[in-house]
Amino acid sequence: MTIPDHKSPSPVASAAQNPTLKLILEMGPLVAFFITNWKFGIFPATGVLMACVVLALAVSWVMTKHLPVMPVVTCVAVVFFGALTFVFQDELFIKLKPTIVNSIFGAVLLGALAFGKPLLPIVLDSVMRLTEEGWRKLTLRWGVFFFVLAALNEIVWRTQTTDFWVSFKAFGIMPVTIAFALAQVPLILKHELKDEAEQPEHW
Repeated sequence: MTIPDHKSPSPVASAAQNPTLKLILEMGPLVAFFITNWKFGIFPATGVLMACVVLALAVSWVMTKHLPVMPVVTCVAVVFFGALTFVFQDELFIKLKPTIVNSIFGAVLLGALAFGKPLLPIVLDSVMRLTEEGWRKLTLRWGVFFFVLAALNEIVWRTQTTDFWVSFKAFGIMPVTIAFALAQVPLILKHELKDEAEQPEHW
């Protein structure tokens, strides 16, 4: 199967990929979740998280006219499991959300890969251009990693206090994910496709 090349990003795509903007939109709701839980408990914190992820998605759309797949899925999951948390007055539902969402991402990536369709560029909203082998390897690694995140969440919420789980969710997952992403740089550089425009001209 030939994977279509991802052309140079447009200004809108570049804005959508702005690292600072992405970090603020991803970390903002988690920080608000942590602070609210610390001050008022898990149920008010869940409500704040629901509001913040919706707000973050709206800000992303207004600023970039673009909605990445992962934030959309995360937003829907937070609102759904947050609503269940309030309806049943049981914090179990919001604790299960990371397990289920990460498992879905892992299953989608590995399942599609088994049929020869690496979906990583779509799931991670990527503008990278890699060889077919590069996408296959990177997709396999990220698929497994999402299942690792799901397992970590299960271990933490089942063995630790709610406050510890909230701290882990807010400040533990992101460093782990960043470290994993950085560990993939050698693979990306090895299989990266260079634009013809970047190649030296021969006169």
